[in-house]
Amino acid sequence: MPLSEQEQRLLDEMERSLYRNDADFVQAVGGRRGRPAYRSIVLGVLLAVVGIGALIAGVATQLLVVGILGFVIMFAGVLLAVTPSKRSAAPVEPIPGARGEHGRPSSSSGFMDKLNERWDRRQEGDER
Repeated sequence: MPLSEQEQRLLDEMERSLYRNDADFVQAVGGRRGRPAYRSIVLGVLLAVVGIGALIAGVATQLLVVGILGFVIMFAGVLLAVTPSKRSAAPVEPIPGARGEHGRPSSSSGFMDKLNERWDRRQEGDER
């Protein structure tokens, strides 16, 4: 079911407000990602394979220290392979032309205040 025009405008305004106010959240959730760090992935996979080998060797020789060391190496390799590098993420830029109604820049607190006031009026039964 498609959204009405008013609902679409409200959704667009909420999205612009999110991009303006919570850039860190937007970057973490939907930010653009750069190139993957292939060097980290390859090194992590190699460490994981070496760790698995050491773990198997520790179990085969019944040396607890070698098995634990192998597990730690394997775990570190997997973490290195799956953790994104800090240099690969591009900063999120605000949406160009993010303006409120009538072409004026909207204050995000004003928008949220309006929504809160409308909610309070509805709760009190004084809706217009």
